[in-house]
Amino acid sequence: MVTISDVARAAGVSSATVSRVVNGKGKVGDACRARVQKIIQELGYKPNSSSQAFLHRQTMNVGLITPKISMEFFGNLAAGAEVAARANGYSLLICNSLYEEESEMAAIESLHGKGCESILMHSDYLTDKQLIELSERYKGLVFINRYIPKIANRCVWFDNVASSAQIVDLLASQGHKHIAVATSIYQNRDPQQRLLGVRQGFMMQGLNFNEKLLAESTANLEGGKACARELLQSGESFSAVIAYNDLMAVGVVHELVKNGYQVPQQVSVVGFDDSALCKACIPTLSTIKYPIEEMANYAAKLAIDLAKDTATPENKTHLFTPALIERDSVAPAPV
Repeated sequence: MVTISDVARAAGVSSATVSRVVNGKGKVGDACRARVQKIIQELGYKPNSSSQAFLHRQTMNVGLITPKISMEFFGNLAAGAEVAARANGYSLLICNSLYEEESEMAAIESLHGKGCESILMHSDYLTDKQLIELSERYKGLVFINRYIPKIANRCVWFDNVASSAQIVDLLASQGHKHIAVATSIYQNRDPQQRLLGVRQGFMMQGLNFNEKLLAESTANLEGGKACARELLQSGESFSAVIAYNDLMAVGVVHELVKNGYQVPQQVSVVGFDDSALCKACIPTLSTIKYPIEEMANYAAKLAIDLAKDTATPENKTHLFTPALIERDSVAPAPV
Protein backbone atom coordinates (compact mmCIF):
# COMPACT_ATOMS: atom_id res chain seq x y z
CA MET A 1 0.00 0.00 0.00
CA VAL A 2 1.34 3.43 -0.97
CA THR A 3 1.89 5.71 2.02
CA ILE A 4 2.18 9.44 2.38
CA SER A 5 5.90 8.94 3.02
CA ASP A 6 6.24 7.20 -0.36
CA VAL A 7 4.66 10.18 -2.08
CA ALA A 8 6.88 12.61 -0.16
CA ARG A 9 10.04 10.70 -1.16
CA ALA A 10 9.09 10.51 -4.81
CA ALA A 11 8.18 14.21 -4.95
CA GLY A 12 11.22 15.32 -2.94
CA VAL A 13 9.13 17.11 -0.30
CA SER A 14 8.13 16.55 3.31
CA SER A 15 5.13 14.48 4.43
CA ALA A 16 3.64 17.69 5.86
CA THR A 17 3.75 19.26 2.38
CA VAL A 18 1.98 16.25 0.91
CA SER A 19 -0.64 16.56 3.66
CA ARG A 20 -1.22 20.22 2.81
CA VAL A 21 -1.74 19.33 -0.83
CA VAL A 22 -4.10 16.46 -0.01
CA ASN A 23 -6.19 18.56 2.41
CA GLY A 24 -6.05 21.80 0.45
CA LYS A 25 -4.86 23.70 3.50
CA GLY A 26 -1.72 25.70 4.10
CA LYS A 27 0.64 27.41 1.66
CA VAL A 28 2.16 25.33 -1.13
CA GLY A 29 3.68 26.78 -4.32
CA ASP A 30 1.85 26.08 -7.58
CA ALA A 31 4.76 24.12 -9.10
CA CYS A 32 5.23 22.05 -5.94
CA ARG A 33 1.50 21.35 -5.72
CA ALA A 34 1.38 20.21 -9.34
CA ARG A 35 4.38 17.90 -8.82
CA VAL A 36 2.88 16.32 -5.70
CA GLN A 37 -0.50 15.84 -7.38
CA LYS A 38 1.22 14.17 -10.35
CA ILE A 39 3.10 11.75 -8.03
CA ILE A 40 -0.11 10.97 -6.14
CA GLN A 41 -1.81 10.05 -9.41
CA GLU A 42 1.13 7.99 -10.67
CA LEU A 43 1.52 6.02 -7.43
CA GLY A 44 -2.21 5.66 -6.84
CA TYR A 45 -1.98 7.07 -3.33
CA LYS A 46 -5.29 7.21 -1.45
CA PRO A 47 -5.24 9.15 1.86
CA ASN A 48 -7.05 7.61 4.82
CA SER A 49 -8.74 9.43 7.67
CA SER A 50 -6.44 8.07 10.37
CA SER A 51 -3.22 9.23 8.68
CA GLN A 52 -4.73 12.66 8.03
CA ALA A 53 -5.83 12.93 11.65
CA PHE A 54 -2.34 11.96 12.83
CA LEU A 55 -0.72 14.68 10.76
CA HIS A 56 -3.10 17.24 12.17
CA ARG A 57 -2.68 15.81 15.71
CA GLN A 58 -6.45 15.45 15.87
CA THR A 59 -8.64 12.37 15.88
CA MET A 60 -12.33 11.67 16.17
CA ASN A 61 -11.73 10.45 19.72
CA VAL A 62 -12.77 11.70 23.14
CA GLY A 63 -10.35 10.85 25.94
CA LEU A 64 -11.53 9.78 29.40
CA ILE A 65 -9.37 9.53 32.52
CA THR A 66 -10.88 7.71 35.51
CA PRO A 67 -9.30 6.31 38.68
CA LYS A 68 -10.54 2.74 38.16
CA ILE A 69 -12.97 1.75 35.41
CA SER A 70 -13.82 -1.59 37.11
CA MET A 71 -15.75 0.27 39.83
CA GLU A 72 -19.48 0.64 39.09
CA PHE A 73 -19.41 4.42 39.59
CA PHE A 74 -16.66 4.94 37.02
CA GLY A 75 -18.15 2.36 34.68
CA ASN A 76 -21.35 4.41 34.64
CA LEU A 77 -19.25 7.53 34.06
CA ALA A 78 -17.65 5.89 31.02
CA ALA A 79 -21.04 4.75 29.71
CA GLY A 80 -22.40 8.30 29.81
CA ALA A 81 -19.32 9.70 28.09
CA GLU A 82 -19.46 7.07 25.35
CA VAL A 83 -23.10 7.82 24.53
CA ALA A 84 -22.24 11.49 24.01
CA ALA A 85 -19.10 10.65 22.04
CA ARG A 86 -20.95 8.33 19.64
CA ALA A 87 -23.77 10.84 19.18
CA ASN A 88 -21.18 13.33 17.94
CA GLY A 89 -19.33 10.89 15.70
CA TYR A 90 -16.45 10.23 18.11
CA SER A 91 -15.00 7.13 19.76
CA LEU A 92 -14.00 6.93 23.42
CA LEU A 93 -10.45 6.19 24.63
CA ILE A 94 -10.09 5.36 28.34
CA CYS A 95 -7.10 5.63 30.69
CA ASN A 96 -7.05 4.46 34.32
CA SER A 97 -5.03 6.60 36.72
CA LEU A 98 -5.29 4.06 39.57
CA TYR A 99 -5.46 6.91 42.09
CA GLU A 100 -1.94 8.14 41.29
CA GLU A 101 -1.02 11.76 40.63
CA GLU A 102 1.75 10.81 38.19
CA SER A 103 -0.64 8.56 36.27
CA GLU A 104 -3.20 11.35 35.95
CA MET A 105 -0.58 13.62 34.34
CA ALA A 106 0.74 10.83 32.12
CA ALA A 107 -2.78 9.96 30.95
CA ILE A 108 -3.45 13.50 29.72
CA GLU A 109 -0.19 13.56 27.78
CA SER A 110 -0.84 10.10 26.36
CA LEU A 111 -4.34 10.93 25.16
CA HIS A 112 -3.30 14.25 23.70
CA GLY A 113 -0.36 12.55 22.02
CA LYS A 114 -2.86 10.22 20.32
CA GLY A 115 -4.66 13.25 18.92
CA CYS A 116 -7.44 13.63 21.52
CA GLU A 117 -8.39 17.31 21.67
CA SER A 118 -11.44 16.58 23.84
CA ILE A 119 -10.54 15.03 27.20
CA LEU A 120 -12.81 14.32 30.18
CA MET A 121 -10.97 13.87 33.48
CA HIS A 122 -11.97 12.67 36.96
CA SER A 123 -9.03 13.88 39.04
CA ASP A 124 -8.69 13.06 42.72
CA TYR A 125 -5.12 14.06 43.44
CA LEU A 126 -3.98 16.91 41.19
CA THR A 127 -4.20 20.32 42.87
CA ASP A 128 -6.44 23.14 41.72
CA LYS A 129 -3.34 25.00 40.55
CA GLN A 130 -2.19 22.04 38.46
CA LEU A 131 -5.61 21.65 36.85
CA ILE A 132 -5.79 25.38 36.05
CA GLU A 133 -2.38 25.13 34.36
CA LEU A 134 -3.50 22.08 32.38
CA SER A 135 -6.65 23.88 31.25
CA GLU A 136 -4.46 26.60 29.77
CA ARG A 137 -2.58 24.02 27.70
CA TYR A 138 -5.48 21.84 26.57
CA LYS A 139 -8.54 23.77 25.43
CA GLY A 140 -10.80 20.70 25.26
CA LEU A 141 -10.06 19.51 28.81
CA VAL A 142 -13.07 19.16 31.15
CA PHE A 143 -13.09 18.13 34.82
CA ILE A 144 -15.91 16.03 36.22
CA ASN A 145 -16.79 15.79 39.91
CA ARG A 146 -14.57 18.77 40.67
CA TYR A 147 -15.32 22.49 41.05
CA ILE A 148 -12.63 25.17 40.68
CA PRO A 149 -14.09 28.71 40.52
CA LYS A 150 -11.37 30.09 38.24
CA ILE A 151 -12.18 27.50 35.55
CA ALA A 152 -15.85 26.93 36.38
CA ASN A 153 -16.68 26.75 32.68
CA ARG A 154 -14.69 23.49 32.51
CA CYS A 155 -16.07 21.90 35.68
CA VAL A 156 -19.07 19.55 35.73
CA TRP A 157 -19.76 18.95 39.39
CA PHE A 158 -22.20 17.73 41.99
CA ASP A 159 -23.17 19.40 45.27
CA ASN A 160 -22.03 16.84 47.86
CA VAL A 161 -22.55 19.29 50.73
CA ALA A 162 -26.20 20.02 49.98
CA SER A 163 -26.83 16.33 49.28
CA SER A 164 -25.59 15.18 52.68
CA ALA A 165 -27.49 17.93 54.46
CA GLN A 166 -30.62 16.65 52.70
CA ILE A 167 -30.08 13.21 54.25
CA VAL A 168 -29.95 14.76 57.71
CA ASP A 169 -33.19 16.60 56.94
CA LEU A 170 -34.86 13.29 56.01
CA LEU A 171 -33.75 11.55 59.19
CA ALA A 172 -34.65 14.52 61.40
CA SER A 173 -38.13 14.58 59.85
CA GLN A 174 -38.51 10.99 61.06
CA GLY A 175 -37.58 11.96 64.61
CA HIS A 176 -33.95 10.76 64.58
CA LYS A 177 -31.66 12.74 66.88
CA HIS A 178 -28.83 10.30 67.51
CA ILE A 179 -27.36 9.82 64.06
CA ALA A 180 -24.10 8.00 63.33
CA VAL A 181 -21.86 8.46 60.28
CA ALA A 182 -19.81 5.83 58.43
CA THR A 183 -17.40 7.76 56.22
CA SER A 184 -14.54 6.95 53.87
CA ILE A 185 -10.96 7.01 55.09
CA TYR A 186 -9.75 8.11 51.64
CA GLN A 187 -8.30 11.61 51.62
CA ASN A 188 -10.06 12.98 48.57
CA ARG A 189 -12.72 15.67 48.30
CA ASP A 190 -15.97 13.68 48.35
CA PRO A 191 -15.68 12.31 51.91
CA GLN A 192 -14.69 15.74 53.22
CA GLN A 193 -17.55 17.49 51.47
CA ARG A 194 -20.16 14.93 52.46
CA LEU A 195 -19.08 15.07 56.09
CA LEU A 196 -19.22 18.86 55.94
CA GLY A 197 -22.76 18.59 54.59
CA VAL A 198 -23.75 16.27 57.45
CA ARG A 199 -22.35 18.73 60.01
CA GLN A 200 -24.21 21.59 58.37
CA GLY A 201 -27.39 19.52 58.34
CA PHE A 202 -27.04 18.87 62.07
CA MET A 203 -26.57 22.58 62.68
CA MET A 204 -29.61 23.56 60.62
CA GLN A 205 -31.74 20.96 62.42
CA GLY A 206 -30.51 22.08 65.85
CA LEU A 207 -28.91 18.68 66.53
CA ASN A 208 -25.63 17.98 68.28
CA PHE A 209 -23.03 16.06 66.28
CA ASN A 210 -21.57 13.31 68.45
CA GLU A 211 -17.94 12.77 67.42
CA LYS A 212 -18.05 9.34 69.06
CA LEU A 213 -20.58 8.33 66.42
CA LEU A 214 -18.20 9.04 63.54
CA ALA A 215 -16.46 5.94 62.12
CA GLU A 216 -14.01 5.76 59.19
CA SER A 217 -12.97 2.89 56.96
CA THR A 218 -12.51 1.88 53.34
CA ALA A 219 -15.32 2.90 50.96
CA ASN A 220 -16.58 -0.62 50.30
CA LEU A 221 -18.71 -3.40 51.79
CA GLU A 222 -16.08 -4.51 54.31
CA GLY A 223 -15.47 -0.90 55.29
CA GLY A 224 -19.16 -0.48 56.06
CA LYS A 225 -19.10 -3.58 58.24
CA ALA A 226 -16.02 -2.31 60.06
CA CYS A 227 -17.69 1.05 60.72
CA ALA A 228 -20.82 -0.65 62.07
CA ARG A 229 -18.72 -2.75 64.44
CA GLU A 230 -16.90 0.35 65.66
CA LEU A 231 -20.17 2.20 66.22
CA LEU A 232 -21.70 -0.71 68.15
CA GLN A 233 -18.58 -1.04 70.28
CA SER A 234 -18.58 2.69 71.10
CA GLY A 235 -21.34 2.22 73.64
CA GLU A 236 -23.17 5.26 72.22
CA SER A 237 -26.82 4.88 71.27
CA PHE A 238 -27.91 5.71 67.73
CA SER A 239 -31.06 5.17 65.70
CA ALA A 240 -29.72 5.96 62.22
CA VAL A 241 -26.53 5.69 60.16
CA ILE A 242 -25.49 7.85 57.22
CA ALA A 243 -22.98 6.01 55.03
CA TYR A 244 -20.47 7.55 52.62
CA ASN A 245 -21.74 5.43 49.73
CA ASP A 246 -24.11 2.57 48.98
CA LEU A 247 -21.45 -0.12 49.37
CA MET A 248 -20.67 1.05 52.89
CA ALA A 249 -24.38 1.35 53.65
CA VAL A 250 -25.02 -2.28 52.66
CA GLY A 251 -22.04 -3.31 54.81
CA VAL A 252 -23.57 -1.42 57.73
CA VAL A 253 -26.91 -3.18 57.19
CA HIS A 254 -25.22 -6.61 57.10
CA GLU A 255 -23.32 -6.01 60.33
CA LEU A 256 -26.33 -4.58 62.15
CA VAL A 257 -28.48 -7.57 61.20
CA LYS A 258 -25.67 -9.94 62.14
CA ASN A 259 -25.68 -8.38 65.61
CA GLY A 260 -29.42 -8.77 66.05
CA TYR A 261 -30.64 -5.31 65.01
CA GLN A 262 -33.66 -4.80 62.79
CA VAL A 263 -33.26 -2.38 59.87
CA PRO A 264 -35.07 0.00 59.73
CA GLN A 265 -37.26 -0.72 62.77
CA GLN A 266 -34.39 -0.18 65.21
CA VAL A 267 -31.76 1.52 63.05
CA SER A 268 -32.35 3.39 59.79
CA VAL A 269 -29.58 3.44 57.14
CA VAL A 270 -29.03 5.83 54.22
CA GLY A 271 -26.48 5.48 51.42
CA PHE A 272 -25.16 7.67 48.64
CA ASP A 273 -24.93 7.18 44.81
CA ASP A 274 -28.12 5.18 44.00
CA SER A 275 -26.13 2.24 42.64
CA ALA A 276 -27.73 -0.97 41.39
CA LEU A 277 -27.03 -2.48 44.80
CA CYS A 278 -29.73 -0.33 46.43
CA LYS A 279 -32.59 -2.34 44.98
CA ALA A 280 -30.90 -5.68 45.71
CA CYS A 281 -30.38 -4.87 49.39
CA ILE A 282 -32.93 -6.04 51.97
CA PRO A 283 -34.42 -3.67 52.92
CA THR A 284 -34.06 -1.64 49.74
CA LEU A 285 -31.77 1.28 50.41
CA SER A 286 -32.72 4.94 50.69
CA THR A 287 -29.99 7.01 49.09
CA ILE A 288 -28.94 10.13 47.21
CA LYS A 289 -28.96 9.73 43.44
CA TYR A 290 -25.58 10.75 42.05
CA PRO A 291 -26.35 11.30 38.33
CA ILE A 292 -22.84 10.42 37.17
CA GLU A 293 -23.94 8.97 33.82
CA GLU A 294 -25.89 12.12 32.94
CA MET A 295 -23.01 14.28 34.16
CA ALA A 296 -20.49 12.39 32.01
CA ASN A 297 -22.73 12.67 28.96
CA TYR A 298 -22.96 16.42 29.49
CA ALA A 299 -19.23 16.74 30.21
CA ALA A 300 -18.20 14.88 27.06
CA LYS A 301 -20.34 17.19 24.93
CA LEU A 302 -18.77 20.17 26.71
CA ALA A 303 -15.25 18.86 26.01
CA ILE A 304 -16.08 18.50 22.32
CA ASP A 305 -17.54 22.01 22.18
CA LEU A 306 -14.54 23.52 23.96
CA ALA A 307 -12.15 21.81 21.55
CA LYS A 308 -14.13 23.19 18.60
CA ASP A 309 -14.49 26.68 20.19
CA THR A 310 -18.28 26.35 20.15
CA ALA A 311 -18.84 26.23 23.94
CA THR A 312 -21.16 28.62 25.80
CA PRO A 313 -19.91 31.74 27.66
CA GLU A 314 -16.85 31.51 29.89
CA ASN A 315 -18.65 32.27 33.16
CA LYS A 316 -21.16 29.42 32.91
CA THR A 317 -21.14 26.84 35.72
CA HIS A 318 -22.21 23.24 35.24
CA LEU A 319 -23.78 22.13 38.54
CA PHE A 320 -25.91 19.00 38.99
CA THR A 321 -28.22 18.94 42.01
CA PRO A 322 -29.15 16.01 44.28
CA ALA A 323 -32.27 13.86 44.30
CA LEU A 324 -33.20 11.93 47.43
CA ILE A 325 -34.49 8.42 46.68
CA GLU A 326 -36.61 7.11 49.56
CA ARG A 327 -36.96 3.34 49.81
CA ASP A 328 -37.38 0.95 52.75
CA SER A 329 -34.27 1.45 54.89
CA VAL A 330 -35.59 4.50 56.76
CA ALA A 331 -38.35 4.43 59.36
CA PRO A 332 -39.44 6.71 62.23
CA ALA A 333 -37.05 6.73 65.16
CA PRO A 334 -38.02 4.12 67.78
CA VAL A 335 -39.72 5.54 70.84
